[in-house]
Amino acid sequence: MWRRNFSSSATSARALKEKKWDALVIGGGHNGLTAAAYLARSGLSVAVLERRHLVGGAAVTEELIPGFKFSRCSYLQSLLRPCVIKELELARHGLKLLKRSPSSFTPCIDGRYLLLGPDKELNHSEISKFSKLDADAYPRYENQLENFCKFMDPLLDSPPPETLQGEFSFNVKMNEKITKSVFWTRCMRRALALGQKDIVDFVDLLVSPASKVLNNWFEADVLKATLATDAVIGTTGSVNTPGSGYVLLHHVMGETDGDRGIWSYVEGGMGSVSLAISNAAREAGAHIVTNAEVSQLLIVNSRKVNGVLLADGTRVHSSVVLSNATPDRTLELVPKGGLPDFIPHTFENLNYDSGTTKMNLAVDALPQFRCCKLRHPDVGPQHVGTIHIGSESMEEIDSACQDAVNGLPSRRPIIEMTIPSVLDKTISPPGKHVINLFIQYTPYKPSDGSWEDPSYRESFAQRCFTLIDEYAPGFSSSIIGYDMLTPPDLEREFSLTGGNIFHGAMRLDSLFLLRPVKGWSSYRCWLTGLYLCGSGTHPGGGVMGGPGRNAAGIVLEDFKSRN
Repeated sequence: MWRRNFSSSATSARALKEKKWDALVIGGGHNGLTAAAYLARSGLSVAVLERRHLVGGAAVTEELIPGFKFSRCSYLQSLLRPCVIKELELARHGLKLLKRSPSSFTPCIDGRYLLLGPDKELNHSEISKFSKLDADAYPRYENQLENFCKFMDPLLDSPPPETLQGEFSFNVKMNEKITKSVFWTRCMRRALALGQKDIVDFVDLLVSPASKVLNNWFEADVLKATLATDAVIGTTGSVNTPGSGYVLLHHVMGETDGDRGIWSYVEGGMGSVSLAISNAAREAGAHIVTNAEVSQLLIVNSRKVNGVLLADGTRVHSSVVLSNATPDRTLELVPKGGLPDFIPHTFENLNYDSGTTKMNLAVDALPQFRCCKLRHPDVGPQHVGTIHIGSESMEEIDSACQDAVNGLPSRRPIIEMTIPSVLDKTISPPGKHVINLFIQYTPYKPSDGSWEDPSYRESFAQRCFTLIDEYAPGFSSSIIGYDMLTPPDLEREFSLTGGNIFHGAMRLDSLFLLRPVKGWSSYRCWLTGLYLCGSGTHPGGGVMGGPGRNAAGIVLEDFKSRN
């Protein structure tokens, strides 16, 4: 499925060397592919260089156990920007989204459970089991978040209005001033339309701990904990961490086929997202090469990038280079002496902490949850959405986080379980299933052992399985095999610095004009012709495509200004 679409032969290597490209993209993750597609559609000659044997970065599908196709890292779709889906015609290129309803299931040890989803009547009925007041408040909560997301939408699809760094012509500088004025004027108009009360609530959400936000809305522990998982997923923070309210908003600002806040499975796994984008890029003329690791940037006159050096010694020349790697990894590609003195200091304090482990399981039976009082193999509503294990209260989430703060993998991990094979029949054999476990919190360097120790890894895996057994007795016995990716594994396998799935923390001090760092949010870099286009740039992490699209727009602007 993958190998037949991408070139990694000697013929491709020769093709890379035979001409000077307009643009090279380092890394075939979804943002790199998105940037390549937009650049190629604008008439530039583009080559994508991917280190691994397949493209997609963290959005990949891999058959690690015969017959079972895993979304090995990212596992759900919602954040991919609608403009990217529309403009690149991803549906025509094979993208098929599978909506989930219900979208959330939280089992409780005491025999109760909570289902949530797009069905408003179901939500009211389910929440009423715990609190009638919460059931009445929930639609207002959803409506407020939706209004905040609408306010944010134009910001996500636009480059930050960064001040130009370096030497530019008078016309370019004037155009930049006009563009910034228009940008801030539109922001002010949207803020006035939102109204003072909502603006104050919006700021409160951005800077507050998620616990404060949710406590102000609701009283039922299980509802608050279910919603709070969106505020900590992929981070090392707790529900009590200031600013975690923004992470909560970030994970509800997506949509599926126009339905706001709805997460979906992708038929064929998350690799199908990358495959659809790569198909759009290739159709536009982009050249995509796998097994092509970049070892160094090529620099002329001490300040201009003019290509890359591959690990096999091949030199590939280009007018510009876009890096889909993390900012940290991009710095490592600059040859000695190629960085201004202030750059390493500026970037050295970027936060790449990770507390995330991803597990991919092949099972021969669906989990049977005690609270559902069902004992048959059929798919039920409890299997369709995200299953929240070990998060019945925000105190449990905070306790799991505190273990990691003390250097220990959580004694009772917070687990998000998804079973995409209940809707996607292409990824597992009949009667068997693929299960994703997204687990927190797991320190990069545990104080009580090492992830390089097989027995230590196995011990933690069994801890997770045992916790699931508390809610679904016999689950452990259904496991055929599994793949486990701790933070060091994510770093080694996918070049995610520190194992951070977002290419850097999604804190308020690392967003918008501050992403990746203050003064360098425009995708342009300190070397002429070098650009960042990965999740370490605005609008940030998740399978969004926004960084790639926005970066391509800046590159095209610069090409236009030179001609």
